[in-house]
Amino acid sequence: MTGQVKQRSRIQQKNRQVILGAALQEFSARGFAGTTIDQIAEQAALSKPNVLYYFASKEEIYRQLLEELLDLWLAPLQRMEAGGDPKQEIISYMRAKLQLSRDFPRESRLFANEILQGAPQLGPILGGALRQLVADKAEMISRWIAQGRLAVVDPHHLIISIWALTQHYADFETQIRAVLGAGRDPFSEADSFLEELYCRLLAN
Repeated sequence: MTGQVKQRSRIQQKNRQVILGAALQEFSARGFAGTTIDQIAEQAALSKPNVLYYFASKEEIYRQLLEELLDLWLAPLQRMEAGGDPKQEIISYMRAKLQLSRDFPRESRLFANEILQGAPQLGPILGGALRQLVADKAEMISRWIAQGRLAVVDPHHLIISIWALTQHYADFETQIRAVLGAGRDPFSEADSFLEELYCRLLAN
């Protein structure tokens, strides 16, 4: 009996991930309002009742995706260490954010769609936990500046600029590839360009 319970648990976990993957595809392409449970079920190759067995509503699926995404998105900023080399800590953060854009473009577009809609699900987090995390890291950057280890920059806008200059490559990838043309890797080129940009900006 124990083996059967474990087997069911593995199947249930697999089905939940299939549903979340299908929902990510639909939400990132259509937005929350434009996505239905029927579309998610079709994308997941499951019946609608089966989807609703695992998740009570479209809203629950959406919130689950956003919570997982936010954990993923915030991890690189949380890893910035006061004891590290300031320029390297910031460059490493930039690179981690660019890598997330390369590896998780659908997640980035899902996040962008949520923000464009006024952050109905993430609003409390953006004004709470995220704001506090950014404030903590901005204070750390301010200390580096005061110690003469970085050029004088606005710490908040430095962090925001990293978001803008990395997530853009996921959210507007089609446009970027069209402009650059075939045979060029936007993410590799961006990595080199942004490293030089921030090294020059932060040099004291």
